[in-house]
Amino acid sequence: MDQINFRTTTTYPGAPRETDSFIDLDRLFTIVMRRLKLIGICVVVAMVLAGAYLLVTPSTYTAMTQILIDENLSRYAEEEQNAQSAQQIDNRIASAVEILKSKALALRVTDEAGLADNDTFLNPPASPIALAKDSVKSILALVKRGGPTVSEADARNGRREKAAAMLQQALEADRVGRSSVIAVSVKSSTPQLSARIARAYAEAYVSEQLNANFEATERASNWLQERLTELNNRSQEASMAVEKYKIDHGLISPRGELLSAQQLSDLTSQLIVAQADAATATARYQQYKAIVDQGQDAAVNNAIVSSRDTDNTVIQDLRKRYVATAERERGVVDQFGADHPQAKMLESEKSQIGQQIYRELQQLTSGFRNDAEVAGSREKSLRDSIDRVAGRNSEANVSLVQLRELEQKATSLKALYQTYLDRFEQALQQRSFPIAKARVISSAGIPSAPSSPRKTLTMALSIVLGLFVGGGIATVLELKERSLRVGQDVRSQLGLRFLGYLPLLSASTKAALAETDKSRNALVKAGGGTGGVPEDAKKSFNEKLRRVTAEYPRSGFTETLRNTKLACDLALPGRSCRVIAVISALPGEGKSTIAANLAVLLGSMNKRTLLLDADPHDGGSSGILGAEPLNGLMEVLRGEAPWTSAITLEPTANLAILPIASPNKAMPHTSELLASADMTRLMETVGGKFDYVVVDLAPLVPSIDAKAFAHHVDAFVWVAEWGETPVKLIRSLMDAEPSISSKTAGVILNKTDMDELPKYADPGAPERFRARYAPNSADEPAMA
Repeated sequence: MDQINFRTTTTYPGAPRETDSFIDLDRLFTIVMRRLKLIGICVVVAMVLAGAYLLVTPSTYTAMTQILIDENLSRYAEEEQNAQSAQQIDNRIASAVEILKSKALALRVTDEAGLADNDTFLNPPASPIALAKDSVKSILALVKRGGPTVSEADARNGRREKAAAMLQQALEADRVGRSSVIAVSVKSSTPQLSARIARAYAEAYVSEQLNANFEATERASNWLQERLTELNNRSQEASMAVEKYKIDHGLISPRGELLSAQQLSDLTSQLIVAQADAATATARYQQYKAIVDQGQDAAVNNAIVSSRDTDNTVIQDLRKRYVATAERERGVVDQFGADHPQAKMLESEKSQIGQQIYRELQQLTSGFRNDAEVAGSREKSLRDSIDRVAGRNSEANVSLVQLRELEQKATSLKALYQTYLDRFEQALQQRSFPIAKARVISSAGIPSAPSSPRKTLTMALSIVLGLFVGGGIATVLELKERSLRVGQDVRSQLGLRFLGYLPLLSASTKAALAETDKSRNALVKAGGGTGGVPEDAKKSFNEKLRRVTAEYPRSGFTETLRNTKLACDLALPGRSCRVIAVISALPGEGKSTIAANLAVLLGSMNKRTLLLDADPHDGGSSGILGAEPLNGLMEVLRGEAPWTSAITLEPTANLAILPIASPNKAMPHTSELLASADMTRLMETVGGKFDYVVVDLAPLVPSIDAKAFAHHVDAFVWVAEWGETPVKLIRSLMDAEPSISSKTAGVILNKTDMDELPKYADPGAPERFRARYAPNSADEPAMA
């Protein structure tokens, strides 16, 4: 048969529904309204719990006092100090906060306020949780009774420790912003007690600061006094040791250093000058020696003699004569030739001048050699003198090192003594100025209202918590939604035509809602066993379920099947016989009931209709027959009976029915029979006899029968259970079976809860207006 594409979109699976914004506000509103009851229940439960909490929780009162930590309070009693950095100020405030929270201060406040004997403070009204804990502790104490007897002093000390521990728990000390103010808050069961404790804490802290300063100064003065005596004795002993060492080793000189060191310094200075002179003389000698070693001609032509190297002008004059004679010679040679007598005379004169220059250079070189030897001898003499003086000075240097060590020790002890003396004087002065660096700037008043529990805030938080919990549960429930709910889901998630909704039908007894396309013992959504339902009642309901379109022709149920018939007619124009197969993914989704009702509808329209039951597993659509058949489709395909004898006519429905098989016969290898040539011949035969062939096929997941029969089908009608059949399962089956997906005319959502349906539709969707255009209730079948 020709394949026709029934898809409403060009791709599969269909693209998600497009929205104008990042967040689909319509869908969000629909979800909120659908789960509004659940969210409201969560809010009410949270408010009830909050109210119970407020009723059983005792009230607590908080009194607050403020303390200013100010270094300027003692600026007239102390020396001026450098400005403190922000980090130092933060550290000082943090230290003050920790002091306020310390156990030592808590014990002091306990003693001053008499909290160890205050039963109101030690035994405040307890919450139910605290009472439960106290009961457990009392039971444990009874079990452990029999230990050593506690004395009265120990008992009082225990109450004191308990009061201090409770005080630490009731205390809150925090810095106010970035200021130097510390807010001290104390919680108690009565407003008067909390105010008294807060004031006692502020007074105890200021007093603690005074006492701490005085005690620290006292201890520092005593320690400094002892240290000064010790340092004074050690400093005198070190000074005496220095003077005695000088006398013993003769380390006395006018300038405060060794005589040998002075001689060594002078010789070293002279050696530096001698080294420079020797280097200069040697360099001059080497320069002239290199000129002389080149020979007479090269020395005369290339030598450059500085005027600083000699005081006479002999070489300069000879050099001028030599240059003048050479110029005259070149002129004569250029004019008369080299053989001219005057040229030869000038050449002889030039040679004589060159010999005189060379002899002068040799004399200068000899003089420079003598100067270099004299400078070298002087340098060597100075080195020998330095070595002798250094040898004599080595022993004195060792003594001098020891002397310097003694002098440094004496100087350090003297400076340390002076430092401790200054600090001792400062400590003496500070002892007479008992000024604390803290003061109370806000005394604690008696609170007029309890600080906890805060009723308004608690109720507001309970509402917020209820909204969060309800929203969380609603979100989880929405995330678990994996099924089809509205027609838009079919179009957007599957890319298929939506044919309509079929309601979940009901009998007078909910337990009788058994689906006949499922096992006869299975129940519908309403639940409950069928063992207690009379067999006649179940049979009557099953027969009625397959004739809904005949008994309720104006119902929404029948209208959906009319839409299905119209969709198949429009998709299959010109077909003399239309083969329409009704399929589902899983058993129990109601496909057999829909197949039977669709066939009954077509028969009521005076269409020659054959209901072919091809579901070998359940055979549910054959239940429209009042009696069990003798032969069926399987017997016809196996050649055991002609097809005309297996067909049963239903005159009231104007319908021909070909059941699957006799209930007493086995049906092995049904898929091979459905795909066989006999099945093809049968379909060709019945195609010439009927206008419509409605086929009830087995579900796709447990059976391959529908795949085997697919090539005989013109259009598939897919049945999905509302809110149950997973979308991903249908997509997978569509992808795996393109021969079925390409022929699918549309999807029917069966067993729809029509009362809940509008809650899943977006605002403005047709499902929202169902109540306005719904037919008269008398024309509708009973729904669960």
